[in-house]
Amino acid sequence: MAFNRRRALLGLGILGASPALGASAVAPAPTGLRFEHGVASGDPLSDRVILWTRITGAQDSLTVNWQIARDEAFTDLAASGAFTTGPNRDYTVKIDAQGLEAGRDYLYRFIAGNVTSPIGRTRTLPRTTKKVTLAVVSCSLHPNGYFNAYRAIADLDSVDAVVHLGDYIYEYGAGLTDYGMGNGRMLNRTPEPPREIVSLSDYRARHAQYKADPDLQAAHARAPWICVYDDHEIANDCWTTGAENHDPDEGEGDFFARKAAALKAYAEWMPIREAAPGRLAESIYRSFRFGDMAELIMTETRLVGRTKQLDYDADLGAVPDFDAMRAKINDAARELLGPDQRAWLANTLTASVRSGVRWQVLGNQVVMTRTNGPDVMTALGPDNVATIRNVLPEQPRRILDAMIGLFSRSDPFPWNLDAWDGYPAERERLYGLIRDAGARTVVISGDSHAAWANQLHDASGQQVAVELGVTSVTSPTRWLDSWLPDLHLAQALADSNAEIIASDDGHNGFVRLTLTDEAMTGEWMAVDTILSRDFKLSVRKTFEARAFDTGVGPLREI
Repeated sequence: MAFNRRRALLGLGILGASPALGASAVAPAPTGLRFEHGVASGDPLSDRVILWTRITGAQDSLTVNWQIARDEAFTDLAASGAFTTGPNRDYTVKIDAQGLEAGRDYLYRFIAGNVTSPIGRTRTLPRTTKKVTLAVVSCSLHPNGYFNAYRAIADLDSVDAVVHLGDYIYEYGAGLTDYGMGNGRMLNRTPEPPREIVSLSDYRARHAQYKADPDLQAAHARAPWICVYDDHEIANDCWTTGAENHDPDEGEGDFFARKAAALKAYAEWMPIREAAPGRLAESIYRSFRFGDMAELIMTETRLVGRTKQLDYDADLGAVPDFDAMRAKINDAARELLGPDQRAWLANTLTASVRSGVRWQVLGNQVVMTRTNGPDVMTALGPDNVATIRNVLPEQPRRILDAMIGLFSRSDPFPWNLDAWDGYPAERERLYGLIRDAGARTVVISGDSHAAWANQLHDASGQQVAVELGVTSVTSPTRWLDSWLPDLHLAQALADSNAEIIASDDGHNGFVRLTLTDEAMTGEWMAVDTILSRDFKLSVRKTFEARAFDTGVGPLREI
């Protein structure tokens, strides 16, 4: 399927005479009020949905009217009202539109003075359905390339919801060595503000830059989104009380103040139903029932319960003590969900199965499968490794030596301690919840900038779920290629780990997940470039798992 720049502009109504979804129905008025950040909807239920926009050009508080309709002319309104916004919420507007019919499409818009917003399409959850289709995305680094995956989602013929598993924004600045800035300078996609974001105004400005992107606007206008943050919406590799990319001694202030600022901006700028009164702002775990077909259960694995990540450099010791490191990793006290979220998850899984819901889909930020690091010596051969090592600069050589010591051994260590592999006892607790509920569980995971198809087994070897990992929208892939191009990391990981059916770290895109009574189908959807808005979309691989009475069958490529 081919896409081009002109088609993208037509889809936004920038070319052509008639307004379309995502296109402004009324030209900006002399008042200077504008809807520069598009519209969005999210967190759909069977009778309600969140509607979102932002008004630009206001100097004080103002009232914005909203409408949700059954027809394109907005003559058959399902609901309408007014919302007062102002500087205290960065002029964002968020409505929980209620009293809607289950399982139907709606159009919505906002009006401020004589200025009308773009028109968006949304959909409520059904009470019964024969099929659910989800577009699953993660990791959108603005400077690194165009959001072609979002444009492709906007042009899908059918999608019930878009599920974003985190890293919707990134916190990095615009320095020469900042993440993604090689492409960012070439494409003139410079982060705003051009520094690492730490304050409320910083996070608001970064969200505003992302929401100004036409391809992201088109995807938001296409269907409701169900979102959870990962780490970069706050700071890289964050946990309950800190982050790898937060240093008070470097002028970044108190972590809790930074976290509060990031979460406030996220709540303002995202079409998400916020935590109930009395709950922590980060307690955004929640579930969505697509009739009797699927329950999408969105977990939070960053701020609610996460123990600080282990780190091989810091925790292995100057004289490596591998037994002590293994004991640290396996410590049963290490948590990712926390007790309150685990209790909620147990109840949600059990209630879903008892209600006759066919599939339980676990929305999860980080890769869950057991993934030991690649055996570099076997993959490349000792002679080749020696040759490569002799020509590498010091830092890559140190990484290569560490990889050999950790992974080229009879009992290799996990590849990524920020993922569930750094919390194996917590993973076993989760698997116990799935087994106890008798759930047919499909795990969807983000964060890794790679596509995955995995079969998940507990410590006894029993299969408990299947996992589909989604690659990035634009965040860098194949990060080892610059100095280990012959390793082919994704294939090396698949070769080294029995749970991994396939992995691909060479493409950007999304996962299209389709659920029916008989089977779950996951498609790796890939765009052929992020360096031009002229691109092609293809299906790289397709996987299927059948639904059994008390679980899910093996995952296989079809």
